[in-house]
This record gives sequence, C-alpha cells and structure tokens, in this order.
Amino acid sequence: MSDEFDEAAWRRELESHRETKDEFFASNRQSPIPAEEREAFDGLSYFDPDAGYRVTAAVEPVEGDDTVTMDTTVDTELEYERVARLRFELGGEERTLVAYQQVDGRGDSLFVPFRDKTTGQQTYPAGRYMEFELDGDVHEADEVPLDFNLAYHPFCAYNEAFACPLPPEENWLEVEIEAGERLPA
Repeated sequence: MSDEFDEAAWRRELESHRETKDEFFASNRQSPIPAEEREAFDGLSYFDPDAGYRVTAAVEPVEGDDTVTMDTTVDTELEYERVARLRFELGGEERTLVAYQQVDGRGDSLFVPFRDKTTGQQTYPAGRYMEFELDGDVHEADEVPLDFNLAYHPFCAYNEAFACPLPPEENWLEVEIEAGERLPA
C-alpha cells in the first residue's frame, strides 16, 4: 500500500460512490427500496466524510476451515468461513475485526459485518457491513486499507423481504464509528 494519501481525490471518489449508490437505490429494479417508495426517495443518509476512519489493517490469515454460523434478520442461518483477522488502531486502541467469505459462496470479496457504539442509535440496529476485494490471495496480503466511510446498511434496513446476516459478537466494536451510512436524521 502506498504511503501517499491524496485526501482530495479520496473525498471525490467517496462522493462519487455515494452518488452512484443513491442513483441505484432510486431507480434500479434491484433496489431494496420498494418500487412504490422510489419516487419519494431522495438519497441515503451518511456521516460526513472523515479520513480519520480510513485506517490500515494488518491481515492475519485464518488457516484451515474455520466456520461460523451467522443468524439473519429473518430467523435463518448462513455459514461463513473466517478467512482473516484484521488488526488496526482506532480511537487510540488496537481493534480487531474478522473478515469472512460465505461457505459455498461465489467471488473473492471479504465480508466484514460489524456493530459499534452507534448501532441502534445512529445506525441500523442489526449492524453494518463493509466489503472489499484484495489484490491477490488473503494469505499473501500483509495489510489492507479499511475505510469505515464505506460502511453500509444491509438491504434489510430498507426492505424486510431481505435476509441479512447479523454480525457475530467477535465483530462488535466498543467504539463509535461515526462514518459511512447512518439512519435518517
């Protein structure tokens, strides 16, 4: 990862990401916003961009078949494989989140569901997610950028028809993450 951080470029990219997501939610037929509510939809609510919530995480691969069963918002369960522990500093303390991949799922993206001290107050009560791709194999990565400004609410926050995995207790952070999507004010 480069030591150079261009905050202006990062802000432009983040704002572009948010605009694209709002357009998808407002008009795409796969949007979680019910069709009859899309015309009135005027965008998601977000915390203000904050580069302090963009951290570098050390990647510690989890060896072997280490699975966890996650409950969902509709009383079903999904199997995920723990693939890495992500260690980073935030709020002056070292923190850890576990990255998962769905068992028998598709793709190489890492799924990081989490709860924090904003959960249920400023953010969706069931938690938020981050997802990202690694350049190469997780076992070859030393570190990854974690940008909590990209944290998002699962589709079930907008439509009860979706079954969303609930973050396991190992991904409950004892800090406020005032970044990413938030509940409407």
